[in-house]
Amino acid sequence: MTDNEDQGFIVAPIRTGVETGWLQRLSKGLSKSSRELSVQVTAVLTKKKLDQETLDELEAMLIEADLGSAAAGRITERFGRERVGREATEAEVKESLAEAILAEIAHREGRFDPLAVRTRPVVVMFIGVNGSGKTTTLGKIAADLTGKGAKVMIAAGDTFRAAAIEQLTIWAERAGAPIVTKPAGSDAAALAYEATMRARSEGVDVLLIDTAGRLQNKQGLMDELAKIVRVLKKIDPAYPNETLLVLDATVGRNALSQIEAFDRIARVTGVVMTKLDGTARGGVLVPVAAASAAPIKLIGVGEGIEDLQPFDARAFARSLVGLEPG
Repeated sequence: MTDNEDQGFIVAPIRTGVETGWLQRLSKGLSKSSRELSVQVTAVLTKKKLDQETLDELEAMLIEADLGSAAAGRITERFGRERVGREATEAEVKESLAEAILAEIAHREGRFDPLAVRTRPVVVMFIGVNGSGKTTTLGKIAADLTGKGAKVMIAAGDTFRAAAIEQLTIWAERAGAPIVTKPAGSDAAALAYEATMRARSEGVDVLLIDTAGRLQNKQGLMDELAKIVRVLKKIDPAYPNETLLVLDATVGRNALSQIEAFDRIARVTGVVMTKLDGTARGGVLVPVAAASAAPIKLIGVGEGIEDLQPFDARAFARSLVGLEPG
């Protein structure tokens, strides 16, 4: 799913809390990752005593699943402390592995709740590379917030691509939110300024600002992002209140190189990991959690609006190894 795609979503609010329907979608969305990992783990680790050789095999499997060498080493060590020298059933192995993965990511679980911020408007900026899912993520959040009764405004800050403006306009219509646009090629920082001033004057609760997709190694584009941040801070030093970095899970560990560069320019406050359903290496969320100074706040496991939900570390860890997330 790319920023340009019109998925034909039915607007419905994102559900808060952990619901059975979401847990089922999470499990299904991570099925590619869990199937590959659990089959290998089951074949190697069950019904025989765990020794160093099998622990080494486990570590290699976790690295292959894109959990990263550092995290794989720590997870294997935790798992080994509990299971070494013992035989175990498939269920016992998965339970222990899920707990070891959870210990790696539990502290990286964040909360995205702009309506809890007392000042108005709350300004949320979306950043990331092209195709990461920024525009669709913004649209889903807009639909959620308006479904909760919030007054939302959208700023089409990706002025480099006419298609992005068109797509965001569709999302705004679905969410019932006004949108601020300028012709393609306009100054994105000027648009962000205009939208913020208008949001302040019109009593908007949350302003959602899209930005152009940019590669983290293209200095000119990163300078443009820095300009948007400077303009917003001239209005209020607290702006943007939230800066969400949207990462595409299907690019695997390439996502790690984006984190530091974007945080340096825009002070990332939360990570959104999208398209976890589109890869067999959903374990990349684990090293992403370790690499980011900001917590993981939302994850996406499908194209529907309700497939974007708050990150639940326990449910994720269990789903990743093929266990029921609840």
